[in-house]
Amino acid sequence: MLPIIVRLQVAVLLAGCAIEKHLSRLRGEQGQTSAEYALVLLGAATVALLIALWAKNTDALANLLDSIFDTISGMVT
Repeated sequence: MLPIIVRLQVAVLLAGCAIEKHLSRLRGEQGQTSAEYALVLLGAATVALLIALWAKNTDALANLLDSIFDTISGMVT
């Protein structure tokens, strides 16, 4: 499963670089902030995807939510 995740991350990073090059060619320095923002969003989406894939394959997220709800319900009663 890890090689698929690594391939996906590399593809996203390469796409981000291609977008950045294309935008900088079209607008010069004016689009640099937009390109950087797009790259940050791509990076955040990659991290969120990796966390979602990890949470899907483990029960850690369910255990965390159960622990939170148990703690809150213990405080209420």
